[in-house]
Amino acid sequence: MTWIERVIEREGVRLVCRDWGGDGPALVLLHGLAGHAGEWDALADPLSSAYRVVAVDQRGQGASDRFPFDVSRDAFVEDIVAVADQLGLGRVVLVGQSMGGHAAILAAARHPELIRALVAIEADVSGPDPEWPAHIRRWFDSWPASFPSRDAAVQFFGGGVLGVGWADGLEERDGQWWPRFDRDVMVQSVADAAQHSFAHEWQRIICPTLLILAQSSFISPSRVDDLMRRRVPTVSVSIPGTGHDLHLEQPAIVYDLISPFLAGLSG
Repeated sequence: MTWIERVIEREGVRLVCRDWGGDGPALVLLHGLAGHAGEWDALADPLSSAYRVVAVDQRGQGASDRFPFDVSRDAFVEDIVAVADQLGLGRVVLVGQSMGGHAAILAAARHPELIRALVAIEADVSGPDPEWPAHIRRWFDSWPASFPSRDAAVQFFGGGVLGVGWADGLEERDGQWWPRFDRDVMVQSVADAAQHSFAHEWQRIICPTLLILAQSSFISPSRVDDLMRRRVPTVSVSIPGTGHDLHLEQPAIVYDLISPFLAGLSG
């Protein structure tokens, strides 16, 4: 299948989605920081045979508005609500990776009437973390301002499917390949999240939840144990040989985990 571009607007901010169609229950896919909706293509295609699949370019990233006036966590959560409402999705399953998973967790906690189930991939809601924005800024500072070619970008981001996934998030202008986001906006979005602890929101979730982790996860085993104790029912799975962007590294395995989870949902 192929996707259709859908554009919605919330409070003056333009959000662009890849709508894969499908006649079943709705799935909304949310990428991580500095990412793009295309990261989900390898997963969205097979899922769309049984589900209505929509992947979102979140505010400030991808094809959506690059300079939104609000990059608070509240804004990202309410964008999810707007996507579901304006596209007529009804109750949705949220699938989010990293910062997209953070937004998905908060949406599930705050809008239980809207969220049918939650799949959080390499995502947590602990904090605050005052060092986080500086860490992210150093990461962006390690990037060149632009890349001379797409192949150069693929190699910079590690090569293979991981490098391709990140390079696909760039845009070509005047023979150079540039990020489709503003670095300061991305740092500010992290800075907002870093000021608060959202740990209590995990306990508010009432929908079925699947937590998918990388073998080299940024979430410590003790923190995973804490998450599992505080949220029932939750299923946690770790994928061997993977890093933080496991949805790019092993989309087939992620599909094999998500598919039976979705099939077991009722209501």
